[in-house]
Amino acid sequence: MSSGQSVRAQVSDAEWQVRMDLAACYRAIAMYGWDDLVFTHVSARVPGPEDHFLINAYGMMFEEITASSLVKVDRHGDKVLDSPHLLNPAGFVIHSAVHEARHDAGCVLHTHTRASIAVSAQAEGLLPISQTALFPYATLAYHNYEGVALNDAEKPRLVADLGNNNAMILRNHGLLSTGETIADAFLLMYVLETACQIQIMAQSGGGELIQVAPPIVAGIQAQAEQVTKGLGGALVWPGLLRKLDRRDASFRD
Repeated sequence: MSSGQSVRAQVSDAEWQVRMDLAACYRAIAMYGWDDLVFTHVSARVPGPEDHFLINAYGMMFEEITASSLVKVDRHGDKVLDSPHLLNPAGFVIHSAVHEARHDAGCVLHTHTRASIAVSAQAEGLLPISQTALFPYATLAYHNYEGVALNDAEKPRLVADLGNNNAMILRNHGLLSTGETIADAFLLMYVLETACQIQIMAQSGGGELIQVAPPIVAGIQAQAEQVTKGLGGALVWPGLLRKLDRRDASFRD
């Protein structure tokens, strides 16, 4: 495997910054328990005119991911920087579909936690039963399950279902979030995942659930801007990096 210095020497400062942020995102997913061994993915667009992307090496635990271990590929999933690591073809089908269609999607984050799969299997999907659930509501889409994502023919249907939204519930599968930055995609996933956990906990109580009134749901977008001071993920990202540095700063290698 290439050392961090040798990879660092081959990439621009802008790419190295994206690599560190993406590695941090993987570590944060592990820290919050959203990882599924080695079977989910986060991808990020490499700055520059080329359609190049960074994604995790297949087989590495998320707590092991470093800036230099990330694999750089083109839109076809072919490596454009030498790496000894394998890629998960199913993982890149989903990510490449979104990146190709949405040039504003600097990052695509995909998880399948127990809570998110449970909600994705419910006919009504995410319910407006908590304040947390309201924030992704204005940008939430759904995509029906078509089997393990190995088929390029699924791409146009997935993209059509996502549309201009930034969050998606993949039926019987899990969650997807996008953002212009890694920080934005992470924050949206944090909120969406938390909303799913709340829903499963509320349903387990067995009582009747109170849904938020539609007019309040409709006005949530403006309120979300106020909560994040218009900064989106940039509001929480520096603090998250400090937390990761205190735990293990090796993601920067």
